[in-house]
Amino acid sequence: MNLTRSLMSVDLGRGTRRFQRFVTLGGAKPGGQAPRPRGVFDPALLRAAIPHAFRKLDPRLLIKNPVMFVVEITAVLVTITALANVSGVERVTGANGLGFQVQIAIWLWFTVLFATYAEAVAEARGRAQAATLRKTRSETTAHRRRADGTLEDIGSSELRKRDIIVVQEGETIPGDGDVIEGVAYVNEAAITGESAPVLKEPGTDIRSSVTGGTTLTSDRLVIRVTADPGETFLDRMIALVEGAKRQRTPNEIALAILLAGLTIVFLMATVTLRPFGTFAGAAVDTVALVALLVCLIPTTIGGLLSAIGIAGMDRVARFNVLAMSGRAVEASGDVDVILLDKTGTITYGNRLAAAITKAPGVTEAEAVTAALVASIRDETPEGRSIVALARERLATLGQPGGTTDEVGLARLDADIAEELPFRAETRTSGVKTQSGQLILKGAVDAIAAGVDGGLPPELLAATDRIADLGATPLAIRTDGRVLGLIELKDTVKEGLPARFAEFRRMGIRTVMITGDNPRTAATIAREAGVDDFIAQATPEEKIGFIRKEQADGHLVAMTGDGTNDAPALAQSDVGMAMNSGTSAAKDAANMVDLDSDPTKLLEVIAIGKQLLITRGSITTFSISNDIAKYFAILPAIFVSVYPELEALNVMGLATPQSAILSAVIFNALIIIALVPLALRGVGFRPAPASQLLQRNLLIYGLGGIIAPFIGIKAIDLAVAALNLA
Repeated sequence: MNLTRSLMSVDLGRGTRRFQRFVTLGGAKPGGQAPRPRGVFDPALLRAAIPHAFRKLDPRLLIKNPVMFVVEITAVLVTITALANVSGVERVTGANGLGFQVQIAIWLWFTVLFATYAEAVAEARGRAQAATLRKTRSETTAHRRRADGTLEDIGSSELRKRDIIVVQEGETIPGDGDVIEGVAYVNEAAITGESAPVLKEPGTDIRSSVTGGTTLTSDRLVIRVTADPGETFLDRMIALVEGAKRQRTPNEIALAILLAGLTIVFLMATVTLRPFGTFAGAAVDTVALVALLVCLIPTTIGGLLSAIGIAGMDRVARFNVLAMSGRAVEASGDVDVILLDKTGTITYGNRLAAAITKAPGVTEAEAVTAALVASIRDETPEGRSIVALARERLATLGQPGGTTDEVGLARLDADIAEELPFRAETRTSGVKTQSGQLILKGAVDAIAAGVDGGLPPELLAATDRIADLGATPLAIRTDGRVLGLIELKDTVKEGLPARFAEFRRMGIRTVMITGDNPRTAATIAREAGVDDFIAQATPEEKIGFIRKEQADGHLVAMTGDGTNDAPALAQSDVGMAMNSGTSAAKDAANMVDLDSDPTKLLEVIAIGKQLLITRGSITTFSISNDIAKYFAILPAIFVSVYPELEALNVMGLATPQSAILSAVIFNALIIIALVPLALRGVGFRPAPASQLLQRNLLIYGLGGIIAPFIGIKAIDLAVAALNLA
């Protein structure tokens, strides 16, 4: 991902490779050119949405949307009135006769249909993605290990949690699991869209989990299954992208309640107009009252509310981020505190050993050999870089284990009795030799805690010097004796300071989390432009910070990939786990990034804000455009009794019937006209909330008042010209 982009230029409508693969239909063009990804109005998706739109007219489904349910009832009422007129049960002639009734009924049905069609189109892309994923999910053969160590071949649907399976090169991994033995490459293109194979090995936070449906491209893996059939990551992806498990968010429910309340208010007001008309000596036509009710209730936002929520989750999916619920996407728009891990998010994460500094009274060969032995079985990039640097120095010093001395290296490795992997609680790693000697490397303060008298002044000064350069110092000790320091260098990603400055303008505070000492953390924080940092952070401190911020009324987002991140991911309002991370992290989070790119949290927050802005903007527009409808319909209903109301006919509409029909037609067409806006979202630019509010009130508030005057007048001219009313 190019981090030099600012949020102003983030294309929230296109997304990444997996999404483009799903929406690119029909294969390559002649000449070998790849087809361009199709947009919101892909003809295939539009056609596929039509039958779903009609199925959604079922009152049992539509009752979940009270506004459109009322419109459907009115459409049925006017249809029955027209049929009664045809059959002679209740004959109505003149301007309000059969032709007028039929046209009103047709446009009321169109109003409901346009709303269900908008929702069906929003779901169409998810259904297309789900269909592609279902092709990936197939019954495969699994080699399950029995208790006696032998293998049995069973179907993947028979696998259960904690089963041990063996996968050979070229085979499809039959289920989700964690690697417990072997090192191999896996092709995860079915999930991420990336064809480059990914290394998998046991005992790491970022490379130990595998996903069912992916393919082993080399060697052999032994895997412990972590999900029962129907509960795998692929199953969850299918259910979520097609909207089968989409639940309305709290804000969406609150807005739906508000819209239902407005509908009830306008329904009561409309019902009282008939007795008032009777008292005034005016026969108020039922169809006219129905038209007034439909035009007054917030049908625009009522018809598009569900589509906006579905489209928000879809926009997140375009960035290869799987949101476990719409609530997570919505919460990301309200986030005002972001916790970002330093390594891999703020920096490139390729910390490499740059120098090994010996302690006073220690030879360089002794310090370098200890660094080599402590890292010889460390398969992390940092560990490998320490081994490479140490062997290079030992070769220069003429000591065993140098770059070309494989025999000497093998002897050092054979002397290791026990490997001590890195733990977040101790912040150290190392080995124990056959003689019982303990060789550790790790955070300077953690190493110093095990040394009587602490570090020598010379090493403390060297530690400060390394930290001031923005590098990370690691100390080395053998039992209770400090041997030296290892300097690890990393680089801050380009463009991040500008992006953090934009978040600051939006009122979002960025906090860097790192295991580095405070001096190194302060230097990196200054260079990256974050607002705050937590140095030498432990899992408990992460959770404590999140709870404190939440207690102060803030919403917190964070990323993580390790088992030690799982509690903090579960506690945060928006927790995004990396797909390459552990099963515990992915289960705790409410979002999973399939590309394992921690910086993508910034795009997710932008999408969340776009979702909230879109919903607010269309709500503002929907309520504002009622004003023009008052001027169109109320004079038309009562002008025969109160001629003075003709003064309110500011649009100069041709006839009362033309005015009512034009308002109803506009009310229906505006829904379909706003579908692209609902699905693509209102354009988002980082700015303070007050500026965004002023801008959207001007565009959608004032625009919502002006547009209906123009639209209704234009429709009235067409209706009059065609003698439709």
